[in-house]
Amino acid sequence: MSRFYFDEAAYESALIELFTKSLGYDYACGYDLTRDFKQPLLLENVYSALTRLNKSLPSSAINEAMLKLKSFDSRDTVQNNKQFTDYMQNGVEVNYVEKGEQKGNIVKIIDFDNTNNNEFLIVNQYTVDELAVKRPDIVVFVNGFPLVDVEIKSCSREETDSSEAYRQIRNRILDIPSFYNYNAFCVISDMTNTKAGTITATEDRYMEWKTVDGNYEETRFATFETFFEGIFDKRRFLDILQNFVMFSGSGEKTFK
Repeated sequence: MSRFYFDEAAYESALIELFTKSLGYDYACGYDLTRDFKQPLLLENVYSALTRLNKSLPSSAINEAMLKLKSFDSRDTVQNNKQFTDYMQNGVEVNYVEKGEQKGNIVKIIDFDNTNNNEFLIVNQYTVDELAVKRPDIVVFVNGFPLVDVEIKSCSREETDSSEAYRQIRNRILDIPSFYNYNAFCVISDMTNTKAGTITATEDRYMEWKTVDGNYEETRFATFETFFEGIFDKRRFLDILQNFVMFSGSGEKTFK
């Protein structure tokens, strides 16, 4: 009798179906996207979102925000991530000239008040070429920003598990640091164990999500569906991004 084998490709397909059918996300395969692999952002999606969310602002303000969002002052990924988190939650301060007059304003990059005014997209096999060529399994984008890195492992392979997924993410932070400038949090999963943590978190600080609707009665062995539907419901996901992502400390002792 052949042994049931649920490999990583099958799990990836199951997650794509969950995101698209249950959660209403758009989907694209990374292999089908025409883009610069050295650029972690989906630039056309970002520009489209900034224009849509800031209709009262001129193109010069949008372009100024785009420049700030593509480049950061620090070489430290955590500090860049902290800067982007501020942009995400509070908008990008810009200065521009309109009709000969110098003006200042705030460019929103996410509409936290109107969920459907944002683009929610998942992409599998998303290539980024920096210090090395890496290809995260699934990336969750909001308005063209790669906010969540999902690394998955097969529940049928004894030699791999969620700990191996964690190690791969840690290595990728070193190999494609610019990709993680925009990361809100990471997910590691082998179906049996599914947890979320930030780019500064040790593996023991990665945590499960135990409920979809607030009912905690049957959560001892919460399924991967509970985790993904619980966190990535669009309204709840935006709430997490706006109100539950923060930093403490400073300098080399900055923790997310």
